[in-house]
Amino acid sequence: MRGFLKCFGKTKSSFRSKRQQISQTSQGLDDDHDHHNNNKVLAEPEDSITCSSIVVRKFSWEEIEKFTKNFCSSRVIGYGGFSTVYLAGDLIPSTTSTGTNLAAIKIINGSRLFKQELDILRQLHHRNIVGLIGYCDDRDDQWALVLDYISNGGLEDKLHGGVGETSTTTTLPWRNRKAIALQVAEALEYLHEMCGGLPIVHGDIKASNVLLDHHLNCRLCDFGSANIGFSSAVTPGMRPNRAVMMGSPGYTDPHYLRTGLPSKKNDVYSFGVLLLELVTGMQAFCSESNRTLVSRVGPTFGRDDVDIAELVDPRLAGEFEAEEARALLSLSAECLRQPPTLRPSASQILQALNDNVSFIPPSIQHTYHGSKNLLTLQK
Repeated sequence: MRGFLKCFGKTKSSFRSKRQQISQTSQGLDDDHDHHNNNKVLAEPEDSITCSSIVVRKFSWEEIEKFTKNFCSSRVIGYGGFSTVYLAGDLIPSTTSTGTNLAAIKIINGSRLFKQELDILRQLHHRNIVGLIGYCDDRDDQWALVLDYISNGGLEDKLHGGVGETSTTTTLPWRNRKAIALQVAEALEYLHEMCGGLPIVHGDIKASNVLLDHHLNCRLCDFGSANIGFSSAVTPGMRPNRAVMMGSPGYTDPHYLRTGLPSKKNDVYSFGVLLLELVTGMQAFCSESNRTLVSRVGPTFGRDDVDIAELVDPRLAGEFEAEEARALLSLSAECLRQPPTLRPSASQILQALNDNVSFIPPSIQHTYHGSKNLLTLQK
Protein backbone atom coordinates (compact mmCIF):
# COMPACT_ATOMS: atom_id res chain seq x y z
CA MET A 1 0.00 0.00 0.00
CA ARG A 2 2.91 2.34 0.60
CA GLY A 3 3.42 2.60 -3.13
CA PHE A 4 0.16 4.49 -3.53
CA LEU A 5 1.74 7.92 -3.04
CA LYS A 6 4.24 7.48 -5.84
CA CYS A 7 2.98 10.73 -7.38
CA PHE A 8 4.62 12.98 -4.78
CA GLY A 9 7.38 14.05 -7.11
CA LYS A 10 5.00 16.04 -9.33
CA THR A 11 4.42 19.73 -8.83
CA LYS A 12 1.14 21.12 -7.55
CA SER A 13 0.63 23.11 -10.74
CA SER A 14 0.53 19.92 -12.81
CA PHE A 15 -2.77 18.82 -11.28
CA ARG A 16 -4.37 22.05 -10.03
CA SER A 17 -6.40 22.71 -13.20
CA LYS A 18 -7.92 19.24 -13.11
CA ARG A 19 -8.75 19.61 -9.44
CA GLN A 20 -10.48 22.91 -10.00
CA GLN A 21 -12.71 21.30 -12.63
CA ILE A 22 -13.99 18.58 -10.29
CA SER A 23 -13.60 20.23 -6.88
CA GLN A 24 -17.35 20.49 -6.49
CA THR A 25 -18.14 17.07 -7.91
CA SER A 26 -21.38 16.80 -6.00
CA GLN A 27 -23.02 19.31 -8.33
CA GLY A 28 -20.52 20.54 -10.91
CA LEU A 29 -21.29 24.25 -10.55
CA ASP A 30 -21.18 25.38 -6.91
CA ASP A 31 -24.34 27.44 -6.52
CA ASP A 32 -23.65 28.26 -2.88
CA HIS A 33 -20.17 29.48 -3.76
CA ASP A 34 -21.65 31.80 -6.38
CA HIS A 35 -23.99 33.23 -3.76
CA HIS A 36 -21.01 33.59 -1.47
CA ASN A 37 -19.26 35.84 -3.94
CA ASN A 38 -22.31 37.92 -4.85
CA ASN A 39 -24.11 38.40 -1.56
CA LYS A 40 -21.48 39.21 1.07
CA VAL A 41 -21.80 42.41 3.11
CA LEU A 42 -18.65 43.74 1.49
CA ALA A 43 -17.25 42.74 -1.87
CA GLU A 44 -14.68 39.96 -1.64
CA PRO A 45 -12.29 38.50 -4.21
CA GLU A 46 -13.85 35.87 -6.45
CA ASP A 47 -10.83 33.63 -6.01
CA SER A 48 -11.84 30.84 -3.62
CA ILE A 49 -8.32 30.56 -2.18
CA THR A 50 -7.97 34.12 -0.92
CA CYS A 51 -6.57 34.30 2.61
CA SER A 52 -6.23 38.00 3.40
CA SER A 53 -8.12 39.52 6.31
CA ILE A 54 -11.65 40.60 5.37
CA VAL A 55 -13.93 43.17 6.93
CA VAL A 56 -17.05 41.68 8.52
CA ARG A 57 -20.11 43.21 10.12
CA LYS A 58 -20.25 44.04 13.83
CA PHE A 59 -23.67 43.23 15.30
CA SER A 60 -25.17 44.61 18.50
CA TRP A 61 -26.17 42.29 21.32
CA GLU A 62 -29.78 43.37 20.78
CA GLU A 63 -29.56 42.06 17.21
CA ILE A 64 -28.11 38.77 18.44
CA GLU A 65 -31.03 38.41 20.87
CA LYS A 66 -33.48 39.18 18.08
CA PHE A 67 -31.94 36.69 15.66
CA THR A 68 -32.00 33.87 18.27
CA LYS A 69 -35.46 34.74 19.67
CA ASN A 70 -33.78 35.68 22.95
CA PHE A 71 -31.71 32.48 22.92
CA CYS A 72 -34.74 30.22 22.71
CA SER A 73 -33.84 26.63 23.56
CA SER A 74 -35.69 25.39 20.48
CA ARG A 75 -33.16 27.30 18.37
CA VAL A 76 -30.16 25.39 19.71
CA ILE A 77 -28.54 23.34 16.95
CA GLY A 78 -25.24 22.43 18.57
CA TYR A 79 -23.01 22.50 21.61
CA GLY A 80 -19.28 22.78 22.16
CA GLY A 81 -17.05 22.64 25.20
CA PHE A 82 -17.26 26.40 25.64
CA SER A 83 -20.04 27.38 23.25
CA THR A 84 -23.65 26.98 22.14
CA VAL A 85 -24.78 27.32 18.53
CA TYR A 86 -28.20 28.74 17.65
CA LEU A 87 -30.14 28.82 14.40
CA ALA A 88 -30.66 32.51 13.70
CA GLY A 89 -33.40 34.03 11.57
CA ASP A 90 -34.50 37.47 10.38
CA LEU A 91 -31.13 38.38 8.85
CA ILE A 92 -31.04 40.41 5.66
CA PRO A 93 -30.59 37.77 2.92
CA SER A 94 -27.83 39.74 1.20
CA THR A 95 -25.64 39.38 4.31
CA THR A 96 -25.45 35.59 4.07
CA SER A 97 -23.55 33.46 1.59
CA THR A 98 -26.60 31.31 0.83
CA GLY A 99 -28.92 34.22 0.05
CA THR A 100 -31.34 33.29 2.85
CA ASN A 101 -32.22 35.01 6.11
CA LEU A 102 -30.70 32.20 8.18
CA ALA A 103 -27.36 32.00 9.95
CA ALA A 104 -25.68 30.06 12.74
CA ILE A 105 -24.80 32.11 15.81
CA LYS A 106 -22.10 30.70 18.05
CA ILE A 107 -22.19 32.04 21.62
CA ILE A 108 -18.76 31.65 23.21
CA ASN A 109 -17.92 31.75 26.90
CA GLY A 110 -14.37 33.04 26.99
CA SER A 111 -12.84 36.14 25.46
CA ARG A 112 -9.57 34.45 24.48
CA LEU A 113 -11.36 31.67 22.61
CA PHE A 114 -13.61 34.20 20.88
CA LYS A 115 -10.76 36.44 19.76
CA GLN A 116 -8.70 33.49 18.56
CA GLU A 117 -11.50 32.06 16.44
CA LEU A 118 -12.53 35.48 15.12
CA ASP A 119 -8.96 36.30 14.08
CA ILE A 120 -8.75 33.04 12.14
CA LEU A 121 -12.19 33.11 10.53
CA ARG A 122 -11.83 36.63 9.18
CA GLN A 123 -8.79 35.46 7.19
CA LEU A 124 -10.63 32.59 5.50
CA HIS A 125 -12.49 32.65 2.19
CA HIS A 126 -12.90 29.23 0.61
CA ARG A 127 -15.85 27.41 -0.91
CA ASN A 128 -15.35 24.43 1.43
CA ILE A 129 -15.04 26.41 4.68
CA VAL A 130 -17.97 27.91 6.58
CA GLY A 131 -17.84 31.68 6.14
CA LEU A 132 -17.93 34.40 8.78
CA ILE A 133 -20.77 36.92 8.46
CA GLY A 134 -20.09 39.00 11.55
CA TYR A 135 -19.53 39.10 15.29
CA CYS A 136 -20.59 40.79 18.53
CA ASP A 137 -18.30 41.76 21.40
CA ASP A 138 -20.59 44.16 23.26
CA ARG A 139 -20.64 42.11 26.47
CA ASP A 140 -17.83 41.14 28.80
CA ASP A 141 -19.17 37.69 29.71
CA GLN A 142 -20.36 36.28 26.36
CA TRP A 143 -19.32 36.79 22.75
CA ALA A 144 -20.98 35.89 19.44
CA LEU A 145 -19.84 34.77 15.99
CA VAL A 146 -22.39 34.95 13.16
CA LEU A 147 -21.65 32.23 10.60
CA ASP A 148 -23.05 30.74 7.41
CA TYR A 149 -25.86 28.28 8.12
CA ILE A 150 -25.44 25.06 6.16
CA SER A 151 -28.87 23.48 6.22
CA ASN A 152 -28.34 19.83 5.32
CA GLY A 153 -26.69 18.68 8.52
CA GLY A 154 -23.30 17.12 9.02
CA LEU A 155 -21.34 14.23 7.57
CA GLU A 156 -21.60 12.36 10.87
CA ASP A 157 -25.39 12.21 10.56
CA LYS A 158 -25.22 11.11 6.93
CA LEU A 159 -22.73 8.33 7.69
CA HIS A 160 -23.93 7.11 11.06
CA GLY A 161 -27.52 8.35 11.34
CA GLY A 162 -28.77 11.12 13.60
CA VAL A 163 -31.72 11.62 15.87
CA GLY A 164 -34.89 13.63 15.43
CA GLU A 165 -34.85 15.98 12.46
CA THR A 166 -31.29 15.02 11.51
CA SER A 167 -31.97 11.28 11.37
CA THR A 168 -31.53 9.56 8.05
CA THR A 169 -31.90 6.00 6.88
CA THR A 170 -30.42 6.64 3.44
CA THR A 171 -26.91 5.46 2.65
CA LEU A 172 -24.52 8.14 1.44
CA PRO A 173 -23.52 7.09 -2.11
CA TRP A 174 -19.94 6.21 -2.95
CA ARG A 175 -19.62 9.06 -5.48
CA ASN A 176 -20.46 11.60 -2.75
CA ARG A 177 -18.05 10.04 -0.26
CA LYS A 178 -15.25 10.48 -2.78
CA ALA A 179 -16.25 14.07 -3.47
CA ILE A 180 -16.37 14.89 0.25
CA ALA A 181 -12.89 13.44 0.74
CA LEU A 182 -11.59 15.63 -2.07
CA GLN A 183 -13.26 18.78 -0.78
CA VAL A 184 -12.03 18.34 2.80
CA ALA A 185 -8.53 17.78 1.40
CA GLU A 186 -8.84 21.01 -0.61
CA ALA A 187 -9.85 22.89 2.53
CA LEU A 188 -6.83 21.47 4.35
CA GLU A 189 -4.45 22.45 1.56
CA TYR A 190 -5.87 25.96 1.70
CA LEU A 191 -5.40 26.17 5.48
CA HIS A 192 -1.95 24.60 5.55
CA GLU A 193 -0.33 26.01 2.43
CA MET A 194 -2.28 28.93 0.94
CA CYS A 195 -2.82 31.37 3.80
CA GLY A 196 0.20 33.56 3.29
CA GLY A 197 3.29 32.93 5.37
CA LEU A 198 1.62 31.28 8.37
CA PRO A 199 -0.19 27.95 8.16
CA ILE A 200 -3.45 27.34 10.01
CA VAL A 201 -3.91 24.06 11.88
CA HIS A 202 -7.62 23.27 12.26
CA GLY A 203 -7.07 21.01 15.25
CA ASP A 204 -10.39 19.13 15.21
CA ILE A 205 -11.02 17.51 11.83
CA LYS A 206 -13.94 15.10 12.28
CA ALA A 207 -17.18 14.05 10.61
CA SER A 208 -19.37 16.30 12.78
CA ASN A 209 -17.30 19.32 11.72
CA VAL A 210 -17.94 18.62 8.03
CA LEU A 211 -21.26 20.25 7.13
CA LEU A 212 -23.13 19.47 3.92
CA ASP A 213 -25.28 21.67 1.71
CA HIS A 214 -28.23 20.42 -0.34
CA HIS A 215 -25.88 19.38 -3.14
CA LEU A 216 -23.77 17.40 -0.65
CA ASN A 217 -20.84 19.75 -1.07
CA CYS A 218 -19.03 20.15 2.21
CA ARG A 219 -18.05 23.08 4.42
CA LEU A 220 -15.46 22.61 7.15
CA CYS A 221 -16.54 24.32 10.38
CA ASP A 222 -15.58 24.92 14.04
CA PHE A 223 -12.22 26.67 14.28
CA GLY A 224 -12.30 26.84 18.07
CA SER A 225 -9.28 24.53 18.26
CA ALA A 226 -7.32 26.16 15.43
CA ASN A 227 -3.79 27.50 15.69
CA ILE A 228 -1.95 29.97 13.44
CA GLY A 229 1.75 29.82 12.72
CA PHE A 230 2.48 26.94 15.06
CA SER A 231 6.06 26.60 13.81
CA SER A 232 7.06 29.96 15.26
CA ALA A 233 5.31 29.23 18.55
CA VAL A 234 6.86 25.82 19.25
CA THR A 235 10.41 25.78 20.54
CA PRO A 236 12.64 22.89 21.69
CA GLY A 237 12.00 21.95 25.29
CA MET A 238 8.61 23.66 25.34
CA ARG A 239 6.28 22.07 27.90
CA PRO A 240 2.76 21.31 26.58
CA ASN A 241 -0.25 22.67 28.43
CA ARG A 242 -2.40 19.54 28.66
CA ALA A 243 -5.21 21.48 30.31
CA VAL A 244 -6.02 23.17 26.99
CA MET A 245 -5.34 20.28 24.60
CA MET A 246 -7.97 19.93 21.91
CA GLY A 247 -9.28 17.13 19.76
CA SER A 248 -11.95 14.43 19.70
CA PRO A 249 -11.82 10.73 20.66
CA GLY A 250 -10.76 8.56 17.76
CA TYR A 251 -9.48 11.46 15.65
CA THR A 252 -6.66 12.85 17.76
CA ASP A 253 -3.08 12.20 16.68
CA PRO A 254 -1.30 10.03 19.31
CA HIS A 255 1.81 12.16 18.80
CA TYR A 256 -0.17 15.25 19.80
CA LEU A 257 -1.51 13.41 22.85
CA ARG A 258 2.07 12.68 23.90
CA THR A 259 3.55 16.10 23.23
CA GLY A 260 0.65 18.57 23.30
CA LEU A 261 2.27 20.43 20.41
CA PRO A 262 -0.01 21.18 17.41
CA SER A 263 1.18 20.72 13.83
CA LYS A 264 -0.21 20.31 10.34
CA LYS A 265 0.48 16.59 10.63
CA ASN A 266 -2.17 16.39 13.38
CA ASP A 267 -4.77 17.45 10.81
CA VAL A 268 -3.39 14.91 8.34
CA TYR A 269 -3.83 12.15 10.92
CA SER A 270 -7.43 13.20 11.58
CA PHE A 271 -8.08 13.29 7.83
CA GLY A 272 -6.79 9.72 7.63
CA VAL A 273 -9.39 8.70 10.22
CA LEU A 274 -12.07 10.55 8.25
CA LEU A 275 -11.10 8.59 5.13
CA LEU A 276 -11.55 5.36 7.09
CA GLU A 277 -15.02 6.52 8.13
CA LEU A 278 -16.00 7.34 4.57
CA VAL A 279 -14.88 3.93 3.29
CA THR A 280 -15.98 1.67 6.15
CA GLY A 281 -19.03 3.56 7.43
CA MET A 282 -17.82 2.89 10.99
CA GLN A 283 -17.52 5.56 13.67
CA ALA A 284 -14.13 6.95 14.66
CA PHE A 285 -14.70 5.92 18.25
CA CYS A 286 -17.03 3.25 19.63
CA SER A 287 -18.06 4.10 23.19
CA GLU A 288 -19.51 0.63 23.76
CA SER A 289 -16.24 -1.18 23.05
CA ASN A 290 -14.06 1.81 23.97
CA ARG A 291 -12.07 1.25 20.79
CA THR A 292 -11.03 3.58 18.01
CA LEU A 293 -11.61 2.90 14.34
CA VAL A 294 -7.85 2.94 13.77
CA SER A 295 -7.34 0.15 16.32
CA ARG A 296 -10.07 -1.90 14.66
CA VAL A 297 -9.04 -1.46 11.03
CA GLY A 298 -5.35 -0.60 11.39
CA PRO A 299 -4.10 -4.21 11.72
CA THR A 300 -5.35 -4.92 8.18
CA PHE A 301 -3.10 -2.27 6.62
CA GLY A 302 -0.26 -3.75 4.61
CA ARG A 303 -1.76 -7.23 4.36
CA ASP A 304 -1.88 -8.62 0.84
CA ASP A 305 -4.71 -11.03 1.62
CA VAL A 306 -7.20 -8.34 2.69
CA ASP A 307 -10.58 -8.53 0.96
CA ILE A 308 -11.46 -4.88 0.31
CA ALA A 309 -15.16 -5.74 0.12
CA GLU A 310 -15.05 -6.81 3.77
CA LEU A 311 -13.81 -3.36 4.82
CA VAL A 312 -16.16 -1.22 2.74
CA ASP A 313 -19.44 -0.05 4.28
CA PRO A 314 -21.87 -2.97 3.73
CA ARG A 315 -24.75 -0.49 3.37
CA LEU A 316 -23.34 0.41 -0.04
CA ALA A 317 -24.41 -3.08 -1.15
CA GLY A 318 -21.47 -3.40 -3.50
CA GLU A 319 -22.07 -0.04 -5.20
CA PHE A 320 -18.44 1.11 -5.11
CA GLU A 321 -15.21 0.77 -7.07
CA ALA A 322 -12.89 -1.73 -5.38
CA GLU A 323 -9.69 -0.15 -6.66
CA GLU A 324 -10.82 3.28 -5.48
CA ALA A 325 -11.65 1.88 -2.06
CA ARG A 326 -8.22 0.27 -1.92
CA ALA A 327 -6.62 3.57 -2.92
CA LEU A 328 -8.50 5.51 -0.22
CA LEU A 329 -7.58 2.95 2.43
CA SER A 330 -3.95 3.09 1.31
CA LEU A 331 -3.98 6.89 1.50
CA SER A 332 -5.53 6.66 4.95
CA ALA A 333 -2.68 4.39 6.04
CA GLU A 334 -0.16 6.97 4.84
CA CYS A 335 -1.94 9.73 6.78
CA LEU A 336 -1.84 7.64 9.97
CA ARG A 337 1.86 6.77 9.83
CA GLN A 338 4.20 7.26 12.75
CA PRO A 339 6.25 9.33 13.24
CA PRO A 340 4.29 12.30 11.81
CA THR A 341 7.15 13.28 9.50
CA LEU A 342 6.31 10.24 7.35
CA ARG A 343 2.82 11.52 6.61
CA PRO A 344 1.99 13.30 3.34
CA SER A 345 1.26 17.01 3.12
CA ALA A 346 -2.20 18.27 2.18
CA SER A 347 -1.10 19.00 -1.39
CA GLN A 348 0.35 15.49 -1.69
CA ILE A 349 -2.95 14.07 -0.45
CA LEU A 350 -4.79 16.01 -3.15
CA GLN A 351 -2.42 14.85 -5.83
CA ALA A 352 -2.85 11.24 -4.74
CA LEU A 353 -6.64 11.56 -4.78
CA ASN A 354 -6.68 13.00 -8.27
CA ASP A 355 -4.26 10.42 -9.62
CA ASN A 356 -6.01 7.39 -8.13
CA VAL A 357 -9.71 8.21 -7.76
CA SER A 358 -12.11 9.16 -10.55
CA PHE A 359 -14.80 11.78 -10.11
CA ILE A 360 -18.13 12.04 -11.90
CA PRO A 361 -18.10 14.57 -14.77
CA PRO A 362 -20.48 17.54 -14.49
CA SER A 363 -22.83 16.31 -17.24
CA ILE A 364 -24.45 13.52 -15.19
CA GLN A 365 -27.43 14.19 -12.94
CA HIS A 366 -28.24 12.27 -9.75
CA THR A 367 -30.66 12.58 -6.87
CA TYR A 368 -30.07 11.94 -3.20
CA HIS A 369 -33.10 11.12 -1.06
CA GLY A 370 -32.52 12.55 2.41
CA SER A 371 -34.75 12.13 5.44
CA LYS A 372 -36.70 15.34 4.78
CA ASN A 373 -35.69 16.63 1.37
CA LEU A 374 -35.26 15.50 -2.21
CA LEU A 375 -31.81 16.75 -3.06
CA THR A 376 -31.07 17.09 -6.76
CA LEU A 377 -27.39 17.01 -7.60
CA GLN A 378 -26.70 18.99 -10.75
CA LYS A 379 -23.79 17.10 -12.19
